[in-house]
Amino acid sequence: MNTLNALTREAKALANGELTAPETEVARQLQICNACRYCEGFCAMFPAMTRRLEFGKADIHFLANLCHNCGACLHACQYAPPHEFAVNVPQAMATVRGQTYADYAWPAPLGKLYQRNGLTLSLALAAGLALFIWLAASAPAGAADFYAIFPHNFLVSLFAPVFLFAVLALALGVRRFWRDIGPATTGAPVTPPAAAEATHDVLRLKYLDGGHGEGCNNEDDAFSMSRRRAHHLTFYGFLLCFAATSLGTVYHYAFGWAAPYDLPSLPKLLGAVGGVMLCMGTLGLLRLKLQRHPLHGDAAQKPMDYGFIGLLFLISASGLVLWALRGQAQMPLALAVHLGSVMALFATLPYNKFAHGIYRSASLLRHAVEKRQPNRLGLGGE
Repeated sequence: MNTLNALTREAKALANGELTAPETEVARQLQICNACRYCEGFCAMFPAMTRRLEFGKADIHFLANLCHNCGACLHACQYAPPHEFAVNVPQAMATVRGQTYADYAWPAPLGKLYQRNGLTLSLALAAGLALFIWLAASAPAGAADFYAIFPHNFLVSLFAPVFLFAVLALALGVRRFWRDIGPATTGAPVTPPAAAEATHDVLRLKYLDGGHGEGCNNEDDAFSMSRRRAHHLTFYGFLLCFAATSLGTVYHYAFGWAAPYDLPSLPKLLGAVGGVMLCMGTLGLLRLKLQRHPLHGDAAQKPMDYGFIGLLFLISASGLVLWALRGQAQMPLALAVHLGSVMALFATLPYNKFAHGIYRSASLLRHAVEKRQPNRLGLGGE
């Protein structure tokens, strides 16, 4: 009942444009940070903060998604716990970011469901879909051709609606987010230089260097590039796997070349390299997540984080195992596990940490636009 009442209060606050409790805490801490400015040279969030004297809902959502949770400001802050000001920007921002994932999710109830039960929902959905696909298999013994196990049209009928739904839900969510943070960032139009800078920052994961080039803090005050490297492996491994699948689609429809493909074909090369990178990246993220200092993030989001990392690892590992089991009796089961995991990932994309990447990219683009506008307060600098 208490949880229901809290959710009801937050829904009313959102509808009325009022600040929720996490947003109010962010506004309080940013007022202190604005007076101190010791961390002004850190990530993009701090120079963007200095352009503001007050922090409304739009400002807070924008700044929360600019924060990369590198932890540097927490360890540099003289007002961090146990000081009575209790300034913990990474944790406060992480809490609001989690709120924005649910606020901008479409449909909204699915966002709140995943936020509370991300790990269980991800694994249960992957297992259920894998079981369904396996039971639907019709494979001759020793089959090496994917389409001898699952007809092509059957796979298209399963994956196309899920993929299109994910694209639609993400597009609707980020459109609302972009529209809402527009007034907070002067609403200036996107220019090619701003777009180029934002793209550069996204692809390099620029702000995971801790703002000083030495890396992030994780379990203690020590700086490390491990978090940035793990994110790079995961990000680019996922992109290579997606590119392999997309290229396979072109091969099938444009040239009539049916899967599976063998080395040295480009889809196989991209998939193999991407699968290994994704395995390494997700294992690295899991290790870092388990070792992370409890003050760095929002503990309530751990199920969502673990669910996303778990699905990505399951996809990459099952894909590599599937390659090794070509022509073996276990291949249909391995293929069912792989396809079930991929479908579960696409079904949850609008609600898991993938959405976090979309909203952060949108915020970086808005920041690149804003920093090119006159600073009306005459405060701070870029």
